[in-house]
Amino acid sequence: MNIQTHQILDAKGLACPMPIVRTKKALEQMASGQVLEIQATDKGSLADIRSWAKTTGHQYLGSTEEGEVLRHFIRKSDPSEVKEERQFPHAATNDELERCLREKPQTNVLDVREPAEYVFGHIPGAVSIPLGELEQRIGELNAHEELYIVCRTGSRSDMAAQLLERQGFKRIRNVLPGMSAWTGPLEKSAGI
Repeated sequence: MNIQTHQILDAKGLACPMPIVRTKKALEQMASGQVLEIQATDKGSLADIRSWAKTTGHQYLGSTEEGEVLRHFIRKSDPSEVKEERQFPHAATNDELERCLREKPQTNVLDVREPAEYVFGHIPGAVSIPLGELEQRIGELNAHEELYIVCRTGSRSDMAAQLLERQGFKRIRNVLPGMSAWTGPLEKSAGI
């Protein structure tokens, strides 16, 4: 497949949130209507970049996979189409979540990282629904219960929190800075 691109961004070897950070910078230098190709090896980038484009108004054209490399294509929107990026306003720190889990062990935790990340270490009892599957699996969650959302750095969980809020979830918290700095109890999946 040969797609006409105006710029190629090499984000191979970078983990969330860096592919998105670099994508933002690259798009700032481009004209409206131009297409950016992002080359990434982080499997989570598939959901991350698609979700980021949706929340900012840029057009996610699609992606292809060639071996280990995911090639994402985004068309820069006209300034009138771009939405101001916002952070989800309701956050909790890692320490707050850890304290909550000690006081109320049945606290609901949603882990939106990729399955491989979850397998190698997650908060005990956390439900794994990768960000890229969240819209299709939203029915597995109770919109009326309190829910803490985690990812590696707080970036994917922020996008997940915004998505859930749009779907009527009211009692949600984005956990910052997320699993990259988690010092609480950790569980690995069987066989690891």
